[in-house]
Amino acid sequence: MASGDGGSGEEPALVAAECEGAADLWVDVGVLVAHEPADPDRLRSFASRAAADAVDELASATDVGWRFFLESPRRLPDSERRRPSEFLDSATHEMVEGPYDMVLVVTDVALVSSRQRFVPGLASPLARVAVLSTRNLRRAPRGEPTRSFGDGAVRWNGATLLVHLLGHVLGARHRDADGGVMEPFEFVPDRQSVPPMDADVAAYLRRIAGEIPAEEGRPRGPVGRLAFHVRSAARNPGRVLRALVNSRAPLLPLSLPKLSTAALTPTLVIVFSAESWDVGFNIDNATVALFAVASVLVAAGYLFFAQNLSFPRKRHRLVTEHTALVNVTVLLVLVLAMGGLFTLVWGVMLVIELVVFPPNLMSNWPSLEDPAVGFLDLVRTGAFISTIGVLSGALAGGLESRTIVSHLTLFLDRP
Repeated sequence: MASGDGGSGEEPALVAAECEGAADLWVDVGVLVAHEPADPDRLRSFASRAAADAVDELASATDVGWRFFLESPRRLPDSERRRPSEFLDSATHEMVEGPYDMVLVVTDVALVSSRQRFVPGLASPLARVAVLSTRNLRRAPRGEPTRSFGDGAVRWNGATLLVHLLGHVLGARHRDADGGVMEPFEFVPDRQSVPPMDADVAAYLRRIAGEIPAEEGRPRGPVGRLAFHVRSAARNPGRVLRALVNSRAPLLPLSLPKLSTAALTPTLVIVFSAESWDVGFNIDNATVALFAVASVLVAAGYLFFAQNLSFPRKRHRLVTEHTALVNVTVLLVLVLAMGGLFTLVWGVMLVIELVVFPPNLMSNWPSLEDPAVGFLDLVRTGAFISTIGVLSGALAGGLESRTIVSHLTLFLDRP
């Protein structure tokens, strides 16, 4: 699976390989070095050595062969901290180009989690991508010089973190205080080897070893790509569902103030308009429900395509199952997020209708045929106004950053 397909630049170098169990089953990992505007050679050497130190434990734990291929380095424009999702486009591009079963990004800039904490690395089980930062590994206690890449503590903690992150990619969970490699990662200054996998974790990894190589396809045209994405999601409903649950997608609008503001602002004007009440009182419940569903789907689809949230950004003849699952999940997250936005706006409308409006105001409007205003009328009118808010939020507000959705959706929040 390591042969290229339409790639560019130098051929990837095989830096580590180990065969266990079934000799005809290999897990190919692409190693992508993303470095500061400086000499990348030391970071490349660190990544190669970490892969060589980790490959034995991975092969032993999964009972299949592992191969690590070092790709051409990517130079970052600056040394600012980054979310792991900012490397996702390059990682998915390399995954398709390889093609690879998973991609490891090694960088020397700081990483931040979804909770804005500095972390040594994070993994995305759905995308099969792990990002490892050497910034935390090289940081020394106050008053001491920064550790070098050749320091023994940096070497073995880096290899341990690599195995730990790839364990998460394969679905392994934390094992608290068991002394194994899957306990929550902490830098240990006197570490001299990679801790072993817990027996239960190793047994789990051996069970799923046959599922690690991903399905690949060469769909032709938009219809073929759509069919491949649907088929990939149908084959892996559990993985998609877990990602949706972990993403807390309905709460995503709370992390996107520009989107929420653009949705609420026009509704605060419309709710005080007699025409909107006239429509809300005379429209039937089924039409309002259909309008609400349509607005959520249209808003999600617009954001997905207008902001180019599919992976990889560049079109390829070959599509892997991992990238298809990422695209399906991001789209579904947007659907749930727009549903959450609709609920948020609807709740604000109901509060205004029930608390702010004088009780007899609507009944005095001459445009209303029936002066009696019931609670169901308020709910229906608020829902009608909220659909307009969702559409205006998507069209006018959009997403502050296209990486924030994948950041909150695909990556775990701690190493």
